[in-house]
Amino acid sequence: MLKEIKLHFIHETKRKATVKFLFLIAIIFAYFTFLSNKYGTSQGFSIIAISWSFFVLCTPIADGGFIIDFPIRLLPGLRMLYSEMLVWFIAIMLSIYFSIASPEIFQANILTKIFEKIIHNPFPYWIIILISLIGTFLSIYFGDELIDTAKHIHRSKYKKHKHKHHFIILTFLIAATIIFYDMIIKRMGIYF
Repeated sequence: MLKEIKLHFIHETKRKATVKFLFLIAIIFAYFTFLSNKYGTSQGFSIIAISWSFFVLCTPIADGGFIIDFPIRLLPGLRMLYSEMLVWFIAIMLSIYFSIASPEIFQANILTKIFEKIIHNPFPYWIIILISLIGTFLSIYFGDELIDTAKHIHRSKYKKHKHKHHFIILTFLIAATIIFYDMIIKRMGIYF
């Protein structure tokens, strides 16, 4: 099994995925260190869990889930498409748990406040979750292909669907911008 994992890193696509994974782990570690110093380990862990849920549910790329999907894809070989379903389930359950058991955790920083606003206001904010769902599973579809191929030029699924993925990300950015402007305008007390 170790030999098989070692062979994975010979290919440029696997190296790219590994670098992305290690970069995401470093970001999480740095963020957790910051939060632990500011709030203590227990609350820091809770904030990182809800922040992770935000990145899983509210961004149209699979970076939040990738930290779980990638090792599962390498070790037992389960396709990331299936493990991402588990990731989304965990993120939803964490969001529900913290909304009920510890709603004050959402007041920790701007990211968690935005996430609270999104999950507690289905219309219009859940459009972000819907767009993110589509974008995430499309990027996971590409991620599985990335692991399956040896070189980027062999990525036929990516070449075929990359414009759709870019369109979804652009749609997400436009929707997020409109929604965040709406939040800012309402916070300033300006109503139409």
